[in-house]
Amino acid sequence: MSNFYEERATMIAAGDLQEFVPFGRDHCKHHPNALNLQLRQLQPASELWSSDGAAGLVGSLQEVTIHEKQKESWQLRKGVSEIGEEVDYDEELYMAGNMVIWSKGSKSQALAVYKAFTVDSPVQQALWCDFIISQDKSDKDYSSDEVEKCICILQSSCINMHSIEGKDYIASLPFQVANVWPTKYGLLFERSNSSCEVPPGPPREPLPTLFSMLHPLDEITPLVCKSAGLFGSSRVQYVVDHAMKIVFLHTDPSIVMTYDTVQGLHSVWALRRVKTEEGSAVLKFSEQGGTPQNVATSSSLTAHLRSLSKGDSPVGSPFQNFSSIHSQSRSASSPSLHSRSPSISNMAALSRAHSPALGVYSFSGVQRFSLSSHSQSPKRHSFSHSPSSNSNGSFLAPETEPIVPELCIDHLWTETVPRLRKKNSQASKVFITSDLCGQKFLCYLVESELQLRCVKFQESNDKTQLIFGSVTNIQAKDAAPVEKIDTMLVLESSGNLVLYTGVVRVGKVFIPGLPAPSLTMSNAMPRPSTPLDGVTTANPLSKLLGSLDEVLVSPVPELRDSSKLHDSLYNEDCTFQQLGTYIHSIRDPVRNRVTLELSNGSMVRITIPEIATSELVQTCLQAIKFILPKEIAVQMLVKWYSVHSAPGGPSDHSEWNLFVTCLMNMMGYNTDRLAWTRNFDFEGSLSPVIAPKKARPSETGSDDDWEYLLSSDYHQNVESHLLDRSLCLSPLGVSQMKDEDFSQNLSLDSSTLLFTHIPAIFFVLHLVYEELKLNTLMGEGVRSLVELLVQLARDLKLEPYVDHYYRDYPTLVRTTGQVCTIDQGQTGFMQYPSFFTPEPPSVYQWVSSCLKGEGMPPYPYLPGICERGRLVVLSIALYILGDESSLSDESSQYLSRISIAPQKPQAEQEESRLSFRHSTSVSSLGERLVVWMTNVGFTLRDLETLPFGIALPIRDAIYHCREQPASDWPEAVCLLIGRQDLSKQACEGNLPKGKSVLSSDVPSGTETEEEDDGMNDMNQEVMSLIWSEDLRVQDVRRLLQSAHPVRVNVVQYPELSDHEFIEEKENRLLQLCQRTMALPVGRGMFTLFSYHPVPTEPLPIPKLNLTGRAPPRNTTVDLNSGNIDVPPNMTSWASFHNGVAAGLKIAPASQIDSAWIVYNKPKHAELANEYAGFLMALGLNGHLTKLATLNIHDYLTKGHEMTSIGLLLGVAAAKLGTMDMSVTRLLSIHIPALLPPTSTELDVPHNVQVAAVVGIGLVYQGTAHRHTAEVLLAEIGRPPGPEMEYCTDRESYSLAAGLALGMVCLGHGSNLIGMSDLNVPEQLYQYMVGGHRRFQAGMHREKHKSPSYQIKEGDTINVDVTCPGATLALAMIYLKTNNRSIADWLRAPDTMYLLDFVKPEFLLLRTLARCLILWDDILPNSKWVDSNVPQIIRENSISLSEIELPCSEDLNLETLSQAHVYIIAGACLSLGFRFAGSENLSAFNCLHKFAKDFMTYLSAPNASVTGPYNLETCLSVVLLSLAMVMAGSGNLKVLQLCRFLHMKTGGEMNYGFHLAHHMALGLLFLGGGRYSLSTSDSSIAALLCALYPHFPAHSTDNRYHLQALRHLYVLAAEPRLLVPVDVDTNMPCYALLEVTYKGTQWYEQTKEELMAPTLLPELHLLKQIKVKGPRYWELLIDLSKGTQHLKSILSKDGVLYVKLRAGQLSYKEDPMGWQSLLAQTVANRNSEARAFKPETISTFTSDPALLSFAEYFCKPTVNVGQNVRMGHHSDCTVVL
Repeated sequence: MSNFYEERATMIAAGDLQEFVPFGRDHCKHHPNALNLQLRQLQPASELWSSDGAAGLVGSLQEVTIHEKQKESWQLRKGVSEIGEEVDYDEELYMAGNMVIWSKGSKSQALAVYKAFTVDSPVQQALWCDFIISQDKSDKDYSSDEVEKCICILQSSCINMHSIEGKDYIASLPFQVANVWPTKYGLLFERSNSSCEVPPGPPREPLPTLFSMLHPLDEITPLVCKSAGLFGSSRVQYVVDHAMKIVFLHTDPSIVMTYDTVQGLHSVWALRRVKTEEGSAVLKFSEQGGTPQNVATSSSLTAHLRSLSKGDSPVGSPFQNFSSIHSQSRSASSPSLHSRSPSISNMAALSRAHSPALGVYSFSGVQRFSLSSHSQSPKRHSFSHSPSSNSNGSFLAPETEPIVPELCIDHLWTETVPRLRKKNSQASKVFITSDLCGQKFLCYLVESELQLRCVKFQESNDKTQLIFGSVTNIQAKDAAPVEKIDTMLVLESSGNLVLYTGVVRVGKVFIPGLPAPSLTMSNAMPRPSTPLDGVTTANPLSKLLGSLDEVLVSPVPELRDSSKLHDSLYNEDCTFQQLGTYIHSIRDPVRNRVTLELSNGSMVRITIPEIATSELVQTCLQAIKFILPKEIAVQMLVKWYSVHSAPGGPSDHSEWNLFVTCLMNMMGYNTDRLAWTRNFDFEGSLSPVIAPKKARPSETGSDDDWEYLLSSDYHQNVESHLLDRSLCLSPLGVSQMKDEDFSQNLSLDSSTLLFTHIPAIFFVLHLVYEELKLNTLMGEGVRSLVELLVQLARDLKLEPYVDHYYRDYPTLVRTTGQVCTIDQGQTGFMQYPSFFTPEPPSVYQWVSSCLKGEGMPPYPYLPGICERGRLVVLSIALYILGDESSLSDESSQYLSRISIAPQKPQAEQEESRLSFRHSTSVSSLGERLVVWMTNVGFTLRDLETLPFGIALPIRDAIYHCREQPASDWPEAVCLLIGRQDLSKQACEGNLPKGKSVLSSDVPSGTETEEEDDGMNDMNQEVMSLIWSEDLRVQDVRRLLQSAHPVRVNVVQYPELSDHEFIEEKENRLLQLCQRTMALPVGRGMFTLFSYHPVPTEPLPIPKLNLTGRAPPRNTTVDLNSGNIDVPPNMTSWASFHNGVAAGLKIAPASQIDSAWIVYNKPKHAELANEYAGFLMALGLNGHLTKLATLNIHDYLTKGHEMTSIGLLLGVAAAKLGTMDMSVTRLLSIHIPALLPPTSTELDVPHNVQVAAVVGIGLVYQGTAHRHTAEVLLAEIGRPPGPEMEYCTDRESYSLAAGLALGMVCLGHGSNLIGMSDLNVPEQLYQYMVGGHRRFQAGMHREKHKSPSYQIKEGDTINVDVTCPGATLALAMIYLKTNNRSIADWLRAPDTMYLLDFVKPEFLLLRTLARCLILWDDILPNSKWVDSNVPQIIRENSISLSEIELPCSEDLNLETLSQAHVYIIAGACLSLGFRFAGSENLSAFNCLHKFAKDFMTYLSAPNASVTGPYNLETCLSVVLLSLAMVMAGSGNLKVLQLCRFLHMKTGGEMNYGFHLAHHMALGLLFLGGGRYSLSTSDSSIAALLCALYPHFPAHSTDNRYHLQALRHLYVLAAEPRLLVPVDVDTNMPCYALLEVTYKGTQWYEQTKEELMAPTLLPELHLLKQIKVKGPRYWELLIDLSKGTQHLKSILSKDGVLYVKLRAGQLSYKEDPMGWQSLLAQTVANRNSEARAFKPETISTFTSDPALLSFAEYFCKPTVNVGQNVRMGHHSDCTVVL
């Protein structure tokens, strides 16, 4: 009987009973499944045969009918949220027929479909698998790799993998797969061994049975196993044993469990990556052999694995399936030339880091291993060597190259051989569970023997291997782990559900709503004496059931298997349940939920209750568990759990009372005799007999209760304890105690479980008490705990402790109380642990001693439980005692860790996790403290719950840190010190670049009325802050728009006929159009990087409007009327620039992909030029790298000249300085000099060649690549060929070669490694000044032997062609090197004779080049500019304002004056480069003066001597220099100059000058004021290309300089605008910055105050930037540590978060600071005026609760009298 009672007593109530139906099943019904049928109808007949052997439509029709009776299956797992953290709901993967449905739960609903997949043939298995996308395949750092989460769907002949990101892969399977398992590394396949496999003929090595695939794009490789040999040597071999079946696979630890069907044994193996030496060992081993036959077998293995890689899969639509292995008949007819399945695009294969098998042992193929018996047949072999088949493998190793294995299994454990072996004892279910003390068990259910076998295992000390222990058998029909509470559910064969922890039984689970077992037949019970006694032989089942029927009224359900019924009747007690439903099996455990399958087919899902719900009980249990030996801890927890989770168990608030009672009972107390425990009210019966019999809660308590408790099962349980019997204690009689008085002393029962551990438990509970005192929210808990502690302290006679509690809670601790005596004889049994101290440890006392500076013993703490105490002690030690080592020291002198010896390692690990990582940047103690606290995970909420006195030092540290934080602290630290501005900055810093706060989201509908001029997307908010005084931005927009018709103002004189008047108007329009066509380049600068495109819409490109409107009637004037001659192709370059301008609006951070770029391709051919420009722009902002190679090829083959130019320059700019091979090949095709001399002559348009040459310069920028430099050097002087191939526009080609050469050797100066034999500088000098042509070296000398037939150049170099390129090449090679000797070559000639030899234009370039080389000599004043002019010119040059000309015979005035202006322009241009983007005031004044001078020269009477064209050129150059210096600043004076020149349209003003003026305007407002120019070497190279000072004469002029290069300025632009954004309102605002410059040779370290938003100077010049008070919290960005942090801020639109201090207004609302609260109090003397306005609260706080409070209480109301209102006011004023 006792057995039965115990069963009944320890019952555990499960909660939340719900009917369970897999979500997918319901969804399937509504899913459009007949789709398959329609798809097949659409396919051509030939492809219908591929549907897995089913004959086309007939097959699919059959499928539809069978569809009703499909088998279904599903699996559940813990939910994983998008971010990857685990959440507490389920995910379900359901499959049926051809469908897989993946549904996820969420907070709001149970499940919802996440994805649904339909495949072509029935799904055999579906599973989740995470693939590692790693660069290297080593096992060590695999954890840091990215993981691609996929769903894998196995069909009969292929496996589909769909990743969450949306990629999908199909891998064809080369064999029939029995099972797929997800592993830590990838997929593991188990090959099914079909009978037809055993080949006839000579015996050969068997084929492997297990294979792995580490990524969808990798090969399927065989698995190897490493097993110990006879003499300790281990050998590595393929897994070939057919008898070995995998029954279980776990990822962490990574183990595999297999079952040997022949021996009937289970084994466990560790799964890991193969080490390289093992991989080679396998291959060697298989080739050693001895006999020739053996050698043959090993090669046949690889031949097998390979033979199918050449065929057997018809290429067809992605819908269709790869045919199954055994239909080999058609393999020869359609060889597949695909290395992967058709559904993967080329790019997917390219983008992945090369799959590890490629190249070395690659055998690519849809099917990698043939496992059929035909593979040896001659027909097959002849086929695999045929030329067609080798197309993809021909250059690889020979056919029998071995396959390298990827994964290996090591043997860990095999179960012992049982005495009598059953034939099939394969485990049907395996799982890993851990018990309440963290010991792990591997459990496997052998269904045929109804046994659950549990093997204990643990990691070895060095964490390298697992050690397995003994096996425990538990009788069970089914089982499942409940991982959340470290237990498992076992379904006994009697139908009872029992909870175990490890192998310790906790109790039965009672499921409300399911009937309890009604009749239990067990051997202990008297058997009914009806025919059952007679049933001894194995009667036929019918008879047996019949005889049972007579006895039992309840109908017996059908049992699964009649033999089981026989067994169970005689093996153990058998339970028949009412209603005929019993639990059939358990499945789908997730956290603490599990599904029960009932015999009637329905399923219910139940929740197993948690161990404890209240925090107090959880903490106490944790502490006690920590201190007790493992076995006792488990027993204690089991007892507690069975009491706590009994049906009708406690509610939260009585959980503590229940815990105390349970604990004290286990310690041997008699809780019912103790006054304070006796009156606990448990809201329900304590004894968990049967829920409905809840005892009526009585206030007083009576003797009956005591009786009841004594006779309770719980009491008997305690009595029947082993200790009890071993100590021979007599059980308490029930009767004798009945009348005894309560006042007498009670004694403790020393036989109980925890009696000997009372002191240890008491001490840890005391530490928990001290810990809870540090949490102000746990006050209630502390009081409850005190009562328990006082009782224990009294009984242990620990006076100091009682005193300690009395001081803390005098009201709770009575001076006298019941004492339970402990027998003197038994005190010996109590173990006082080593850490027990007679004086109570107290945190408060420790802290106060610290503050007084007294020494203190280390404070004891429990790792993992008393974390707060540890934190407080260490932070006080650090901050008050100033001991820096307190955080870093392992065995700290401030803490003594409590542990029982075996638990040491775990505690160590705990400590190291929290130990402080030394950080060099943190200097002061406060910073150390704050950074350490966030590393430990301490937050503001924790700080608020610390008692105030304890928190004070921490708050002090925080206060100091808040004043002066470092800019690079992590987000958590900034939150802790209350600087949301910094934490938001840190948080944004980790996000990928994307839209920032400032990107303006102007809805597209707002501006539809006015035509799009391409400048709508500018960020108005920031620009209105930068230029708040005037409307200059609107003005710029007006000047740069080219989408509206221009105004053609022509007066009709009387003598003009109408026809002539129309011609006149059109000529005037043609003049104006020169200007309109030059505008887009400037517009591109203005709108640079200001727009994030919508990926679903094409980029809006404003159209170039070349019509005009003539006043007064606004009649349209058009150029196409045929009245005047318009140059052909006039607009082609203009629309190219228009396309570039539109494309440059796209910010580099936008999300753009290849498809979107192609999607923008225009339908009309006339827009092709714009698209060409658009492509170039995408290259300049870095997006062109995303364009697929296929599309690039596609565009280039069209042969459209503009597209080729844009594409080549774009791709090269995107790959700046990378020496990228594929781009080099792309460019080389277009440069005859880079092709081998024998190659066919390609007809490449000249401009495309120029673009390609510059492209080579960009790709090899700064690399000093020898071959490239050599070719480019020769190309500068490329002679016109004999056939006149290269005669037109030779100048631009030579210039391009010079620029490219300069870029390749950029700044290398004289140390060009390995190029000394090329004599680069000498050769360039010769190109510059002329002389005899050298013999052409290199491979193209044949071509250039014969001279040209038309151009007579003779043997000399044509300086007019080669000089510009050579000059600039010298400038770039020696850039900033201050090399005097080279600079002297470039000095302007100082005699009249020599001056006549140089084109005046070239003097500009020479001066520029010389100044760039002598970089440090450039000074921003006019004296320095003039010093570049040689003496002869200075003395004889005319001042242009004089009227009469000085006459002199030997001086050519024209030459002199031209030379003068050009030299000055060159010097000015170099000034522009030197101070680009610096807004240097002296440089600005100097250049502005020269610009004004040139303006005056132009209108001077003798301007004709110099030539207006030359003066215009020089003016444009000076204007560009001015714009460079003031780039991005929008300076008003420069804007006025540009506006003036914009209005000049007649005379010498041609397309080129307009281009220059508007480029200057664009530079001035670069990127809407967000960008500026850099002066780095590569920027100067880019600017030299873009601002080359020879401007085109008309819109199609590319003779001297390719117009497309004008856009390379983008490479010199860098974001330097810092925009303060108020962190509370998220709006840009003004803030005061203090910028500190590093000292240089020209100036000391200086500070400058700027009002942000402002452009910063170049970062390398700065030391630090500081946001200054008093209005905003200070913030320091220190650039001496590195500029990375600031660069990332600037690249994300320069958003710098700032936070207003309380009582301050922003500069916008209060420019002078007169409205701050301080100012108000001084200004107002009148008492009435001090009446409080609720609005002022908002200056102190932004907390909505306080604001609304102020609103309610401080707003004057109308109906309340005046006096009352004043009363309110004065109150509030006082409060404030």
